[in-house]
Amino acid sequence: MANKKNKRSTGSLKKPALMDIRTVAEHASVSIATVSRTINHVPTVNAKMAKRVWEAIRELNYFPNTQARALVSGRSGLLGLIVSEITNPFFPELIQGFEDVAVENGYEILISSTNYDPKRMSLCIRRMLERKTEGVAVMTFGIEEPLLEQLAERNIPMVFVDVGPDSPGTSVLKVDYHHGIRQGVQHLAALGHRDIAFVSGPARLHSAQSRLNAFSKSLNECGIALDPAWIVEGDHTLEGGILAMEKLLAGDKLPTAVMCSNDMTAIGVLHKVYRAGLRIPDDLSIIGFDDIQMARVTIPPLTSIQMSRLELARAAVTALRAHLEGTETHREYKIDTHLVVRESTGYPPGAMEHLQQSGQRNGQDSAVKRKKV
Repeated sequence: MANKKNKRSTGSLKKPALMDIRTVAEHASVSIATVSRTINHVPTVNAKMAKRVWEAIRELNYFPNTQARALVSGRSGLLGLIVSEITNPFFPELIQGFEDVAVENGYEILISSTNYDPKRMSLCIRRMLERKTEGVAVMTFGIEEPLLEQLAERNIPMVFVDVGPDSPGTSVLKVDYHHGIRQGVQHLAALGHRDIAFVSGPARLHSAQSRLNAFSKSLNECGIALDPAWIVEGDHTLEGGILAMEKLLAGDKLPTAVMCSNDMTAIGVLHKVYRAGLRIPDDLSIIGFDDIQMARVTIPPLTSIQMSRLELARAAVTALRAHLEGTETHREYKIDTHLVVRESTGYPPGAMEHLQQSGQRNGQDSAVKRKKV
């Protein structure tokens, strides 16, 4: 008897070789229709029955056929994400955040990268439409106007960074570049820097223009003159940072500080400065933008302006869900930036000697006054 009991117990734990929606229905003691409606998140399903279905799915380790589910429900459960590139660590960190937030809210994601190529952007859009994505976040920080018009004609929600078509179903994530860059310029000015260069991103990108404009305005606010010779266009890559620093080193006068349009550029600048035999921050202070994780482990650790990838991702998913669920209340979402000070910024060359001399003079003046008294 014991052996038979053990066999029945063991047999009850075995999973069927072919597992489908019928197996789940039998395990949960509900109808196939109830399982289908539960998987497709139909709100009219009885809560207790739905709970039994999800418990059965977990116990059986069943994976619903998402393509079949899309055919039945007319919804794919997919959110698209289009980024500029994969090699810049900023974008994988953004993708991770976007996926985490999307999954939390019951969506899967489809990723495409443009590599800053308008033709490839067009293919990305086609791929999103073919896969029936329910909404798309275009996180490329600048795309061509004709593509914006093309996207505006599509009947799916869209989210853009900085700029986007003024049409129903679209939202824009407005990055406050000025706040963080102003903090960076004020930080350098407070240390005593007046000769400050800027390595921008590609001029065709709206985000690069915005960062350069914010830098120019911040210099003016601090009463510092902008030297056109110290504005160098980069391409947001390590190599671009190296080339930009080569141009600055070849100039008649070296700035005491360099602000960069992104961290990858700043790391390229760090590399070139090291190869030139200069010390950071003793000979040159450097500030990046993005605050990628790598910025914390460069030598020295990079002072950078943080733009939270998780905040961008959360705002993008929130905006898409608002369109999909009919709860949209505003079209624009503000993304904050702020300065994170590390060890790549310090006093300009000679500043400490000047402070020491001033201190000695002040000490001598105090001694004279005491003697007179």
